[in-house]
Amino acid sequence: MRKIICSTYISLDGVIEDPAWTMPYFDDEASAFAGEQTDSADALLMGRRTYEGFAAAWPNQDESDPSTGAAYFNNVKKYVASTTLTGPEWKNSEVLQGDLVEAVTRLKAQEGRDILMYGYGTVTHTLVKAGLVDEVRFWITPVFVGGPSISSPLDDVATTLTLAGTKVMKSGVIIATYTPAAQ
Repeated sequence: MRKIICSTYISLDGVIEDPAWTMPYFDDEASAFAGEQTDSADALLMGRRTYEGFAAAWPNQDESDPSTGAAYFNNVKKYVASTTLTGPEWKNSEVLQGDLVEAVTRLKAQEGRDILMYGYGTVTHTLVKAGLVDEVRFWITPVFVGGPSISSPLDDVATTLTLAGTKVMKSGVIIATYTPAAQ
């Protein structure tokens, strides 16, 4: 069965939205870890807002430059959880149909490598609560950004995770990996 890995950049004050503030910390070490994540994943899963942000940015990046990641993001299979998006135009994109939990359960049962998610909003939270997310990786960046501390309010947020590992980078970024706690 495929694993779903959620990888989220987060500031010390809990901001995850528009993570341009991570760029000063995205050095060779962070790039290598990010590359390991994408190398192990043959699909992306995202909500509509993340999809629209990615679809606006990645197609404009240089795919011939391996340091951009554009070749991966533009060509990998992308699944979008949305009840409003129709006819996604970004290459290899598909809107999931029907119940989100049922659709993602079917995706996980398919042959393939990991399914990678970015950000942490209502789609991720729904999938965590349903027991479908295998790991959540928070890239804790040593910066205070200010502004709203999550991209969208989460109902019924009581979810317990277990620390599975940490990676401390020279830049000060800490990647804390969590798995769902045994119930």
